Amino acid sequence: MSADEDKYPSESGRRRFVKGVVGSAALGTVATGTAATVEVATSAAGAGGGITEYFAIENTDGPAPRGMPIIPVEIRNDNEIYGRWPEPETQTVQGKEVTVAEMDVGGTTYSTTWFQYCGVQTYEGIQPDADQDNAFRSAGGTYDWQADVDDGAVLTLDMFDDYEGWGNGIGQDGLGKPAVANWRSDGDVQTIPVQVMRSPEVSKMIAGEGKYASLSGEARSFLEAATENDVMAWLNKCTHFCCVPGFKAFGGSARFGGENSVYCQCHQSIYDPFSPVRRTFTALPRTE
Repeated sequence: MSADEDKYPSESGRRRFVKGVVGSAALGTVATGTAATVEVATSAAGAGGGITEYFAIENTDGPAPRGMPIIPVEIRNDNEIYGRWPEPETQTVQGKEVTVAEMDVGGTTYSTTWFQYCGVQTYEGIQPDADQDNAFRSAGGTYDWQADVDDGAVLTLDMFDDYEGWGNGIGQDGLGKPAVANWRSDGDVQTIPVQVMRSPEVSKMIAGEGKYASLSGEARSFLEAATENDVMAWLNKCTHFCCVPGFKAFGGSARFGGENSVYCQCHQSIYDPFSPVRRTFTALPRTE
């Protein structure tokens, strides 16, 4: 392909858009760096904002600046799928009492600050001490199979019994069965969107099997503690413009190489759920 050829379909307009985004992102790093410096000096991570390390599903293409945060899961009553939420506690940070929620997950500090971006930091359910249910509750409309599940019903393992061979005509069958859900969103509050997936690839990643042999020990330890029965989950907010992507959710994803990945149809960002990576960003302050 010559330098003058467009690698994306001309009708998509993607090449021009991505160039513009990259240019603006490059300029934005100056302001971001300055803001991060100020925030580190004035607000410790866990006190409402600041530099935060987290594990993400990796962003592999498109304008998104980083991956979306993984949510550790747990199975209750041998069947119900929940997200884990750290117990809140009061700490004194820079002379001020603040509520903090963090815990160790596989050697990694998991904190509520992982989700403080794209306006989610203002959601009631993201407050460390919010009185919310941690169950992943079904939100239909994306996958045909969820039409048989009542909206608001707790997702359960048996709903994913066919996960090792599941397919919907998009990409390769057998990579995993996804669901769309809401989390910590009971009552008249903003909805926190998540994606839940049960996949045979989860066990392979933890074991470092085959193509996952190069996965770091740190990532494998985190995954082993953050997943259960091959179930994993992540906050489903694109880190670019806060859209809602999906794993095998959009037929057009194949045009951009995203048919076996999490694809955001708004601006063609692609995330690989089978590539957990440690990333850093500046978490935005919560609403007090």
